[in-house]
Amino acid sequence: MESHLLEPAKLGSFWSNSISSATCLIKVLNEQTHKPNPPISCLGLSKRSSESSSKGIQKKDLSRILRTDAAIRNVERKANSKKYNRLWPKAVLEALDEAIRNNFWESALKIFELLRMQHWYEPRCQTYTKLLMMLGKCKQPKQAGLLFEIMLSDGLKPTIDVYTALVSAYGQSGLLDDAFSTLDDMKSVSDCQPDIHTYSILINCCTKHHRFDLIKRILDEMLYLGIECSTVTYNTLIHGYGKAQIGSSHPDVFTLNSFIGAYGNSGQIEKMEKWYDEFQIMGIRPDVKTFNILIKSYGKVGMYNKMSSVMEFMEKRYFTPTVVTFNIVIEVFGKAGEITMMDGYFKKMKHRGMKPNSITYCSLVNAYSKAGLIKKVDSITRQVENSDVILDTPYFNCVISAYGQVGDVKRMRQLFLEMEERKCYPDSITFATMIQAYNAQGMPEAAKDLETKMINTKNYSGMSKFLPWFLATLFSCHFKSFLACFYDLTNYMGNTIAL
Repeated sequence: MESHLLEPAKLGSFWSNSISSATCLIKVLNEQTHKPNPPISCLGLSKRSSESSSKGIQKKDLSRILRTDAAIRNVERKANSKKYNRLWPKAVLEALDEAIRNNFWESALKIFELLRMQHWYEPRCQTYTKLLMMLGKCKQPKQAGLLFEIMLSDGLKPTIDVYTALVSAYGQSGLLDDAFSTLDDMKSVSDCQPDIHTYSILINCCTKHHRFDLIKRILDEMLYLGIECSTVTYNTLIHGYGKAQIGSSHPDVFTLNSFIGAYGNSGQIEKMEKWYDEFQIMGIRPDVKTFNILIKSYGKVGMYNKMSSVMEFMEKRYFTPTVVTFNIVIEVFGKAGEITMMDGYFKKMKHRGMKPNSITYCSLVNAYSKAGLIKKVDSITRQVENSDVILDTPYFNCVISAYGQVGDVKRMRQLFLEMEERKCYPDSITFATMIQAYNAQGMPEAAKDLETKMINTKNYSGMSKFLPWFLATLFSCHFKSFLACFYDLTNYMGNTIAL
């Protein structure tokens, strides 16, 4: 029997209330349209199979399967008529859940259409998500796309889960261009940005179809958006590259960086070093990014001697450290409060003729501010004013926060005005920092005026994403607690993007 596909030309007839008459669904369920439960002979109930049947499916399981199939067939049969629009909700919903659970995609779609005909029906994104996930498992990307259009016609606004399910449906069938296109659609919706779950599913699809060339694009995008890999993401990468190594594909330096990055970021230093050695034996040569990953991983766990050893090794092997390399070292020592070491590497960076960037200065200002060295912050701002470095909003946020912490409201205002001169628009961090500083200095009117300006400002970047969190922070913590959160966020946003 040919697979029954719901062609676009037949979309109206299928999804409308006047569904064309179908053959008996017993035939549909017994044939290979959606691979139903195995025939009785496959269940160990054939002649002379008493021993194997005892090991196979039990009678109660068989009874449950038969009841399930009967319920699905009974409800599905009513989908071929317009008159069944006042059915008992429980019967329809249970039949739909069973069809989805068993991946009976044709039955599920027909029952779903019957559901949409009911007078009590209310469209829900959760239902569409379940159907889309099922269609992905059944390799039915065309049906997934049509279902998504139906959801829009129902007046529903897609959620992150819906988009992620659609990405999965396309990706599992190898339609990666469509999956990436759906991802772009997600990013165009303000309150529906892709999360780590979305990217992990897309990475998994790429590894399954051996499209390792696309994984770097995904990881770079995650870094740019500030989305950190989860354990699931790392396991997916390791599993995917491991299978590729067994097959026809060969590991390369990107594979090496993915492995050591996965273990290093999670603090598993011994495994990171083990895999580094393994790849060396395979003949995979490291690059500068490899050493940057090693340095950052050692820095996260406080292994500063090994950080220095990596830097020395780079020198001996003629790997020139980059601005990113020095930024990582400066950030690590700054967070640890090792001001002398941080200053030493900053000087070494300039002696090598490397030009510090906004991320470099952010790390320095944050470290000096936490150490209470406001005069050194003054020195940094003078250096910046006399240079042609391109400044950004995160830099001004760091400096404004530093002066706000010591109560220098005048200097804080000057920097705020300077932002506009340099075309760096204030964001939620800028406003929240200044409002908290005004409140700490007993200036509620100034704080109120700035809060009003924040709400009315249309040009700040990222406000909608962070505003709820910052407003909550403003009224729930002391200034130092707020600054601690601020330092973590600015370092996270700035330096992860650079790496």
